[in-house]
Amino acid sequence: MLIEAVNLRKHYGRIKAVDGIDLEVREGEILGILGPNGAGKSTTISMISTLIKPDEGKIMFRGRNIVDDPRVIRNILGMVPQDVALYPDLSALENLRFFGRLYGLKGSELDKRIKEVLDILGLNGRAGDSIKKYSGGMKRRVNIGAALLHHPRILVMDEPTVGIDPQSRKHILETVKGLNARGMTIIYTSHYMEEVEALCDRIYIMDYGRIIASGTGEQLKRLIDKDDTVEIQVDKATDQFIRQLKGNVKVKHVDVRGNNIILISSGGSSILPDVFETAVGNDVKMLSVQVKTPTLEDVFLHLTGRGLRD
Repeated sequence: MLIEAVNLRKHYGRIKAVDGIDLEVREGEILGILGPNGAGKSTTISMISTLIKPDEGKIMFRGRNIVDDPRVIRNILGMVPQDVALYPDLSALENLRFFGRLYGLKGSELDKRIKEVLDILGLNGRAGDSIKKYSGGMKRRVNIGAALLHHPRILVMDEPTVGIDPQSRKHILETVKGLNARGMTIIYTSHYMEEVEALCDRIYIMDYGRIIASGTGEQLKRLIDKDDTVEIQVDKATDQFIRQLKGNVKVKHVDVRGNNIILISSGGSSILPDVFETAVGNDVKMLSVQVKTPTLEDVFLHLTGRGLRD
């Protein structure tokens, strides 16, 4: 096992940011930590990255406790924070040179590493422009580059695609896959279910500071493989209509997002006559209905009773 966290806890006053979790990271994998904002993902990886100390628990790296001796892992670990940590008045090249020197790189070796990073990021043509002229996606790519300069064996990425355009998101996801293909172990946090499902070998689902499920994407979806997801769009999601849907014995969970309703049903498509009848009885017009196989977001809804993005 590359990294093993045991009974990790971190409290801020009465807030239990991380509440007694166990977690394993295997060498060469992309490990996903999935959960909504405030689930405890950032606090967890900050402890693994030795940026903050846990109140309780231990984090073992190849059998050595990095809580007691952070130097064991720091030189081989790269951290990509959720917030862009760059100097806006400096160019991408100048930012990378600054962070490279913090890693102890200099001279031709530093120049070589910067060129490698710019090639990986696809930013050679804009390297001389100041960061403040970059789009949000380009800033995040440079943010990733700063964490790659010292050739880390482990890369920790905290919500690296928040608030960026689809093209930049695609580039970052391809970069993550490419780095992993070269042997880098990656810990990737996100509240975007589709990213985690596409990228990660194994996944931990977090909520309110606890791990509520773990496994491969397929293993997690098998938690509800006897259920189906029914997505409904209506002209008006009245309170009475929703109450009656929740009261149906075949309905396990109901998630309401405006006039879009997601049901987790044990009856599959057999629930549809009940739904139509309930809609007619409440003067609700059905605009569309779709029965789907479960996704990771449906797993989260099944386990918590609320949507991943709530």
